[in-house]
Amino acid sequence: MSRLAQTEGLTDIQREILSTVRDFVDKEILPVATELEHRDEYPTAIVEGLKELGVFGLMIPEEYGGLGESLLTYALCVEEIARGWMSVSGIINTHFIVAYMLKQHGTEEQKEYFLPKMALGEIRGAFSMSEPGLGSDVSAITSKGVPDGDEYVLTGQKMWLTNGGSSTLVAVLCRTGEAQEGVAPHKAMTTFLVEKEPGFGEVRPGLTIPGKIEKMGYKGVDTTELIMDGLRIPADRVLGGAPNRGFYQMMDGVEVGRVNVAARGCGVARRAFELGVAYAQQRHTFGKPIAQHQAIQFKLAEMGTKVEAAHAMMVNAARKKDSGARNDLEAGMAKYLASEYCKEVVEDAFRIHGGYGFSKEYEIERLYREAPMLLIGEGTAEIQKMIIGRRLLEEYRTQD
Repeated sequence: MSRLAQTEGLTDIQREILSTVRDFVDKEILPVATELEHRDEYPTAIVEGLKELGVFGLMIPEEYGGLGESLLTYALCVEEIARGWMSVSGIINTHFIVAYMLKQHGTEEQKEYFLPKMALGEIRGAFSMSEPGLGSDVSAITSKGVPDGDEYVLTGQKMWLTNGGSSTLVAVLCRTGEAQEGVAPHKAMTTFLVEKEPGFGEVRPGLTIPGKIEKMGYKGVDTTELIMDGLRIPADRVLGGAPNRGFYQMMDGVEVGRVNVAARGCGVARRAFELGVAYAQQRHTFGKPIAQHQAIQFKLAEMGTKVEAAHAMMVNAARKKDSGARNDLEAGMAKYLASEYCKEVVEDAFRIHGGYGFSKEYEIERLYREAPMLLIGEGTAEIQKMIIGRRLLEEYRTQD
């Protein structure tokens, strides 16, 4: 195991789970990740292997067929998987967020129906909040859910839907009330549990998944739009059974998602460090390995320190959430630091590789295209800094 990014205080079960996932990454993901990424090919065999390991049900309670593990265990597994290929961790993350939202906010009937199948990976989750003109302003959502008897009729266009094609269950945030003076916009939003067929095109009446969005990196995983045009959803598929709670439900999911993104940043950064430190000992200039040049040692020192620091903050945020305490500050800090440090560590490893880093034959080229997604996923760095700043002012407010 790597000297960096070790976690103190884990149970024997947690260590066993992590060891199993790490072995799977080394044997089943790393040898094929770059080839699949270059082909933009969905990693079907890898996903099936993770289903067999029980990863899709890692945090689902045991009474619903899952392993009942903590957010910390899940985040550490995600770190290992992202070290192998970040796209695979994205496939799991959106599924995990929907399962978490169901566990925390679903009715008992919704939990009993969805969670056992999600634990097995038979139902695969995705969640949909963003829209083409939305950006970070969730309160500006325009997709609508209009009640019609014992159903809702959904209309609107959603964007950046991870697992849009491969998923069979999408948690979709829509506006279900008109703007009123003195009433905050987010108090009129509802999360709908939308079941669909996998694939592209019209996947159920009134619901279309147009196709994959071409991306610079983060390939393999399908990222799509979602178009609703008269989509009819039964009222019992409102998450939690009552409307106008969707914003809070989604934000709860995004909060744990930020821990996940931090874990992904830690995993990608650790892999970049591994590649950089190995190449620095193999490549010779001026009669000695470049690792013996002080300039390269300085880079390795900075990279290793950033990997260790990001991991520690990610673990702290996960443990805070597991304790039941509010963790938006810790999750924001962890996501911000891990994503920024990931970008810097990957770039330093790229520089260590010199011209070879620009070649698609070297793994670092793939990581260099993947790291930027973490700067914007689950809230940009600027949004994280707003959250962090506001929370710090709450904690350190001076008396007037």
